[in-house]
Amino acid sequence: MSLPEAFTERLEKIVPHEQFDAILKTFDAPKQVTFRVNTLKSTAPELEAELQLAQIPYERVGWDFGRLEGIYRISPEDKLRLTQTDAFYDGRLYIQNLSSMIAPLLLAPKPEETVLDLAAAPGGKTLMLAGMMENTGWLSAVELQRERFFRLCDNLKHQGVTNAHTYMTDGRSVGKKCPEMFDRILLDAPCSSEARFKTHEPKSMSYWSVHKVKETSKLQRRLLLSAFDALKPGGKLLYSTCSFSPEENESPLQHLLERHGERLKTVPLTLPFDNVQKPLQRWGKEVYDERIQNAVRILPTDTIDGFFICLLEKR
Repeated sequence: MSLPEAFTERLEKIVPHEQFDAILKTFDAPKQVTFRVNTLKSTAPELEAELQLAQIPYERVGWDFGRLEGIYRISPEDKLRLTQTDAFYDGRLYIQNLSSMIAPLLLAPKPEETVLDLAAAPGGKTLMLAGMMENTGWLSAVELQRERFFRLCDNLKHQGVTNAHTYMTDGRSVGKKCPEMFDRILLDAPCSSEARFKTHEPKSMSYWSVHKVKETSKLQRRLLLSAFDALKPGGKLLYSTCSFSPEENESPLQHLLERHGERLKTVPLTLPFDNVQKPLQRWGKEVYDERIQNAVRILPTDTIDGFFICLLEKR
């Protein structure tokens, strides 16, 4: 199956022209599988010993970046064997795309802080936040959808998280309920998931439409405003999506800055790879605030999914 025609037409206007064909090919083949050690239950040397015993060939991801150790990649053919190991069953490793690991690393929560994950399910980033906080402080994890909420709870329990408090509630209401309560907030927003399209999995793109992109943008705007209200002065807010569409990335940030721009600054980001692109300066009739240029659009490869990240600080 091919990608939706409307999607590819839009993508061609978003990503660098000289990289468009290479980016299209990343939707066709299974990506390398990436995973990391769960630092609440194991260490990198211990996990590597388990992988060697299971005879699973792995490669370390050698990023000199943040508080990062124990990140690995294997070929797609070895994924099934990885999921049959005791390390997987007992929660000593967690399978997660590299781009998803970047968001908690950039937010950089510290032990004893108050941290909010505003759209937390299935819990991979929440788990990473808990590990960086060393299971101390207060970690609030919010999820509205009932099925996803219980999956989140099971995931956190299985992975040994003890500092998380889970709430089945609408993230749009959290800012009013908890004004200026959190040191750091992660909003990995619900999105159209364009970066996860796979041509060999038609279901991955069956619900996509330009209309859905625009509807999702409205939700993202309200979640961002809620996150702003819940953030302490001096606190940091990380906004991310796994979508390419400017309606879901630059536009919600523009909406936030138009309302609270005098109390916000964007933080310049440096990533440990070069498959990145600056945000767009305009899309259609919308011209974006120059501060949004500090955000980053990660471009997909055979290992990493596409992603958009912006880090903001409340004055």
